[in-house]
Order: sequence, then C-alpha cells, then structure tokens
Amino acid sequence: MMKVVQIDAPASISLVERPKPAPAAGEVRLALTHVGYCGSDLSSFQGRNPMVSFPRVPGHEIAALVDALGEGVEGLSPGQPCTVLPYFNCGTCIACRKGRPNACRNNQTMGVQREGAMASYACVPAAHVIPVDGFAQRDLALIEPIAVGFHAVERSGLDADDTVAVLGVGMIGLGVLLGAVARGARVIAVDVADAKLDLARRLGAAETVNGAAEDTVQRLAELTGGDGPTVIIEAAGAAATFRQAVDAVSSCGRVVYVGYTKTEVSYETRLFPMKEIEIFGSRGATRDDFRRVVDFLRARPGIGDLIVSSMPGIAQATVAMLAWAADPGAVTKIVVEMDTAATETA
Repeated sequence: MMKVVQIDAPASISLVERPKPAPAAGEVRLALTHVGYCGSDLSSFQGRNPMVSFPRVPGHEIAALVDALGEGVEGLSPGQPCTVLPYFNCGTCIACRKGRPNACRNNQTMGVQREGAMASYACVPAAHVIPVDGFAQRDLALIEPIAVGFHAVERSGLDADDTVAVLGVGMIGLGVLLGAVARGARVIAVDVADAKLDLARRLGAAETVNGAAEDTVQRLAELTGGDGPTVIIEAAGAAATFRQAVDAVSSCGRVVYVGYTKTEVSYETRLFPMKEIEIFGSRGATRDDFRRVVDFLRARPGIGDLIVSSMPGIAQATVAMLAWAADPGAVTKIVVEMDTAATETA
C-alpha cells in the first residue's frame, strides 16, 4: 500500500491509502519525488473546476525516478530522473489531426479529468515520460508550469524587438515572463501584489505595474511612449484583465489569453479593427515547450529557489492546500516532497 493525497469533494482533502500500482504493458511505474500544486488543483479543491469529478488525486507537475518498466518498454531504465507530459490527447479530433495535441478537444490532464500524481507511485505510458538529467530533483516539478508560459510566448511570436506586458504574475505568469526573457524581450509585469511584482523583477522584468494602485492601461501607455506594449499576455484569468489586454495593446499588436474567466467580458469592439490586433488562445504545452524550458532552467539553476514558496512533505500536503485556499495571494508555488519509503505501508 501507499499514501495518496485525495480531494474527496469541494473543501475536503485527505491522505488515504491505495494499492501500489503495477505497470501494464507499455507503461512505466514512477517513484514520485516531488509534485507541485497547480492552480487547477486549488480550483478543484474550491469546487470551481467544472472538469473535475470526485474523488480526485491532484497533481500534474511531476518530478520522479523511473521505478519499474512494463512489458515492451525500451529506452528507459530504473533510477532515471524524469518528468511527465501530463496531457492525454485522443489522436483523432481536428486539433490532433492538425498536429496540435495540446489543444485536443477530448484532452484529459492528470489531476483534472484523470487521476494525478500526488502519490508515492504512479503508472504512466512510457511515451509520456521525459528523461531529464543534470537537474535538482525538485526543479523537475517546475518544468510543466513554466512550459505553459513558454507555450503562450510561442503563440505570441514574441522576439527581442517586442515589449510584452504580462498581466498576472502567479506561477503561469512567471513562466510567461521567463519565456519572454529567454527571447530577449522587454517585459512589464502587472499584478496587484507587491510581493509578486518584486519576484517578477528578480526574474527579469524591466518594469512593474501594480494594478491595484495605478491605472494599468494608462501606465502601460506611459511606459511605452504612448504606443502600448506590442504584445500582451493575459495570465490572471480575470474579466478586468481580459478587457485591459485589448485596451492597452498597441496598434497591430498581439494579445494572448492563457487563462479564462467564467465572468462575461465586455469589449469596446471598435478597437479590434481600428488597431488591427491579433488575438490568440494558448492551452497547455507541447513536448517542444518542455525541451525549451529544460534548456533554459539548466542554464539558470537558481530560479527554483526564487519561485518555490514552500516544500511540505506528503504528510503536510493537506494542510498546505488548506493554507493556500485561505490566502491564495501569499503563495507562488507549493512543491510537495514525496518521501516514498516513508509513505509505503505494510
């Protein structure tokens, strides 16, 4: 048996026992070392995630060691450090046929539509295992959320000549910021929390705007000589920032939406044709995004120390979720450390 973190129902989370899984043909059993809590895990716990049924094991930000191989698996070996591409596409919908599996109409993400990895062990198809050497094991759990930000940057077509405003610098927004920094762009970080803006500066933002204290659209215009940022990437998932992205972006600029809001959004639609702006959606990440993040973080091993807010053990994972739900603004990233040997039971 092994210990597993389980969201039982909205506002209810517990540590339970489940059988240690055995890998089927084509699968790999992973010994989890670290698993990050994602914003989707928080929304599931709060009962705000319509894609989740209960009970559900959360967790798709994964650091692991290969533990056992199912029949027919080649190219991997026990003890190998790895992360996981946690999205499962159908292979037949129009997005899959277009070679964009991250936008699969029937996508199932670990911890959301299917069981996650907040456990001592988990089995996944070998094709989803991404070996990564030369990393602190904890930092493997940062690859997926940062890759979501890198994918949004890829969608924007950002280059070094652009000024990009990142609206919301929680974990995904910080991934956007890092992806923009990697491309040499000037980054303006926007948030309502001074602590998050301070972290954004430490990670490479050239300027910051506190949207609670300043008029965001006006300040972005001032910082860009009246033009507005050439790219705006919305990572807050709020109705106000959805509208601000269109209002503030420059003429002929690009807007990318990473999150979404259930609240209806009203736009001044004349701005769409008058500024001839381009609007993109961005969903999840691709294997190429993971590769780009691995290369970026390998050259900057100190980033994880700045991003990770706390690293509780699995026995404290439920308490960590309760504390996060009580004060979401105080947390950037919780990474749960799995003491696999200690969480196995007879």
